[in-house]
Amino acid sequence: LKNPNTCWGGYTRAFGGELVNWIGPDGTSIVTVPRYEIEALKSRSTWQTIASDNSKEYLEAAFKYGIENPIGMCLQDAGWKNGPWLGKVPAKYPTTYTTWSNYVKNIVTKKPAVDWHFSQEDVQVSLVWGAQVLQQIAKQVRVSENKTGRAEKLAAMAKLYKDIPYANSDFDEAWRGILLAQHHDCWIVPYNGRRGNTWIDKVARWTATADSISDESITKSVEALTSNSANKSNYIRVFNTSVNARKELVKIAIPSNIKPGEINIVDENNEPVAAQIISDSIAFLAVAPSMGYATYKLRNKKANAIKDNSIALQQDGTYKLESDLYRVIIDPAKGGTIKSLIAKKLNNKEFVDQANSAGFNGLKGYFFKDSNFFSSNHNAASISITVDGPLYCKVSINGKINGQSFIQTVALTRGEPVIDMSVMIDWQNNPGIGDDYKQNGGYRPEDYHKAFYDDSDKLQTLFPLNLDAQQVYKNAPFDVTKSKLSNTFFQTWDSIKNNVLLNWVDVTDGQGKYGMALFSDHTTSYTHGQHFPLGLTTQYSGIGLWGGDYSLTGPTELHYAIVPHEGKWNDANIWNTNTNWNNPLTATIFQAPDQLKDFTKSLISTKENGLELTAVTMDGNDLLVRFFNAESKTATQQIAFDGYARQVIVEELNGKIKETLNPIISNKKTTINTAMTHFGVCTIRLKNFTANH
Repeated sequence: LKNPNTCWGGYTRAFGGELVNWIGPDGTSIVTVPRYEIEALKSRSTWQTIASDNSKEYLEAAFKYGIENPIGMCLQDAGWKNGPWLGKVPAKYPTTYTTWSNYVKNIVTKKPAVDWHFSQEDVQVSLVWGAQVLQQIAKQVRVSENKTGRAEKLAAMAKLYKDIPYANSDFDEAWRGILLAQHHDCWIVPYNGRRGNTWIDKVARWTATADSISDESITKSVEALTSNSANKSNYIRVFNTSVNARKELVKIAIPSNIKPGEINIVDENNEPVAAQIISDSIAFLAVAPSMGYATYKLRNKKANAIKDNSIALQQDGTYKLESDLYRVIIDPAKGGTIKSLIAKKLNNKEFVDQANSAGFNGLKGYFFKDSNFFSSNHNAASISITVDGPLYCKVSINGKINGQSFIQTVALTRGEPVIDMSVMIDWQNNPGIGDDYKQNGGYRPEDYHKAFYDDSDKLQTLFPLNLDAQQVYKNAPFDVTKSKLSNTFFQTWDSIKNNVLLNWVDVTDGQGKYGMALFSDHTTSYTHGQHFPLGLTTQYSGIGLWGGDYSLTGPTELHYAIVPHEGKWNDANIWNTNTNWNNPLTATIFQAPDQLKDFTKSLISTKENGLELTAVTMDGNDLLVRFFNAESKTATQQIAFDGYARQVIVEELNGKIKETLNPIISNKKTTINTAMTHFGVCTIRLKNFTANH
């Protein structure tokens, strides 16, 4: 750092304030950036700045720039004994360790400051997105997160309705493993460690333990909530752990005492329910109340014929999939890409940009060992009809890309806005996929340019959309960001952009009239730009962080979905639709007398549909629930509980009492009204809660 306005020979992280100049490593290029906090890279490093150990150079530069209380230091890695680095701080510059909340509340507010409207795109991060090992970690963590949350909710219901002990210690152990698997070392250096005990091995063990605990708990809870009596009538109980009532397709194995061709399903009012046989299972459209269950009865009686979904081979060789919501045309001559996607109830809007040669749901990537881009739509594919029925239809697309075989699936469900998809690529001989920079040697960790940064060369599943002036929205933990990026592409450390797809990314037209959301079963990256369609990062194979070989060791399997919609993401309920997609309804068959009375239960319900129920747990006899206001625009939320509480308290995350509410007790239900702003989180404790049995 040569003078107050110029930084030489290294990248400067700078936010807010006046403008300063950056002189590039070549000594001539100049970039003007905002000035506020200055962090220059350490020599021979692209992961630490001179702030990491509160160096004298950093502190004096910060003071010179008018920063009175600069923040340096690294957060400790899990289990590291090295650090903290207090002893390395020059004596005349004492360092104090404190919390972020104290720093923001009591230190930096001494002077007026300009508001910084912080968003997830201000967090500039990069991982080896698309690498098979990272996909494996991300999918395992996502499964465990969702499953353990469902298990806790069902266990709370079993405790309240059937007095089954709530296993707090078991869930603590499950979450302990999940938290460890979420730790950044697992994701940035998955191959580090001894053989059999690398980070990826540890993640597999931690998530397997969490899954085992959750699976056992779910089984116990469901058994407790279904009263089996031998040689009685067959019933199906459908459990919903969402706070929104749902109507979705559920599938369950056909019991041995019922003939497949003579199945009739009725609800509690003996009204027939639409159903369909799929192999040795029966699928039907179940309606389940919020945070509760609904019950259906199976009868040995031929069901009434229904007609809705269908698949047809057309004269031009394309396949037409049709439901009450969509008409999808798949072209086998173009690698099984989607030629047309019409949303029938959205004014027959065509969502496919048919002028784009990429192909909707097509695969495209740069295979650097062959020095060429390859696309799946350059080879003909074969289409096979997997399921063709009135409620659910599904096709398999068998194609090739650069000689590698893949199978994609596309499925439509009656009444469902989600178009469900998957891909399985049977990799052979570990082809190199992505930017070819330093793939054949010469990798240096301190080099700003890295091959895995460039998503434009990775294998992408592409979705060219018929939407003008496209605008991108994407979710983050308890947040949604409207993207300000002109594109998602970068090749060097000093140009990193936040291109993370956590759960979903949504693209709308400039007027917010129509849009399409893309769901992923794991955290990854997405692609988008003015001349580049929305894409799901599907594969990278090559040099990764610290020069590791991120190779392909077997098939890749990904589950994803798209949701065409009207309006913006919150008008179309994208957040809660994704939550439901990640947490399907749970169904089980049991036997009970014909006089069964408890057909329906709803433990928690809300007046608005925009809330997410992120957690339900038991603390002794207290019921603890946590809500996130994802989409509701109502400032005050009305929430009803199926039972009686001695006291209802709104708590902070640390357990501190924020407010004591005045509940309304009526018809054996406890109803509360509480403020919950958009993107607000609210934790409610119901003291000594007793549910209605």
